[in-house]
Amino acid sequence: MITAGMVKELRERTGAGMMNCKKALTEAEGNMDKAIEILREKGLAAAAKKAGRIASEGLVGTYISDDGVNGAIVEVNCETDFVTKNDDFISFVKNVAKQAAFSKAKNVEEFLNEKYIAGEDTVKETLSALVAKTGENMSFRRFERFAKTESGILKDYVHGGGRIGVMVQLACKNESGLDDIAKDIAMQIAASNPMCITRDEVPAEKIEKEKEIYKAQAINEGKPEAIAEKMVHGKLQKYFKEVCLIEQVWIRDPDITIKKYLDEKSKALGAPIEVKRFARFEKGEGIEKKTEDFAAEVQAQINKA
Repeated sequence: MITAGMVKELRERTGAGMMNCKKALTEAEGNMDKAIEILREKGLAAAAKKAGRIASEGLVGTYISDDGVNGAIVEVNCETDFVTKNDDFISFVKNVAKQAAFSKAKNVEEFLNEKYIAGEDTVKETLSALVAKTGENMSFRRFERFAKTESGILKDYVHGGGRIGVMVQLACKNESGLDDIAKDIAMQIAASNPMCITRDEVPAEKIEKEKEIYKAQAINEGKPEAIAEKMVHGKLQKYFKEVCLIEQVWIRDPDITIKKYLDEKSKALGAPIEVKRFARFEKGEGIEKKTEDFAAEVQAQINKA
């Protein structure tokens, strides 16, 4: 069953008209991602928003050791924005970010079973106690660990009071002045949300999917096969400039790309600068939040009475 809420969400994510959204959802049998593809193929929608649905509350936290060698980025979720301002919750996020930087855990489950860095219980038991204290459900959702093994720098950046967090690693033999450069790159990642560093890192299946969509768009516009193929190539180049960090336009100067920015800074430092790795977490990214219908809840209670 296609609900009004599903139509509204699809419209918000694509910018397509209400009726077109309803038709696409019907054709896709309620599958949101498939409906987005249908709309894009018909030229009725922009690309789906990269960030996905940002619905749950919580905080993204980061930590870098004093010697600059170890770092981590984490996301801890809760139910309401109110709890994100709770001192105990904030302390927990800071502590698990520090713990994650030195942890040997390979996944979240292993991490939760480790002894908590600031207590006698495990991370899981500490989180359960916090849930009991605040009355809200919480989860330690994800973490990514960084370890510097060569000359360069780790840099973190947190935006919006924990809404978005970034950790980036730059390699360079000359570390003098590298901090400001790393901060610029971290802010670029926070603002422009790249998928990867270079186009070589874009998954082949993702490229093929984009090519299919671009070709379908051109054919639906009545373009001949040969013209459609050329249009696909052009749109794919534009796609790479959107999702690859090195090819993105620098947010501080739209006349240059990040590659040119790094080339200029490398020349100034007398040593090449390379972006080795990055991670960008946005709180609630990809998590669907339950929509509360207060009127329906009240009516349900009346019906029970």
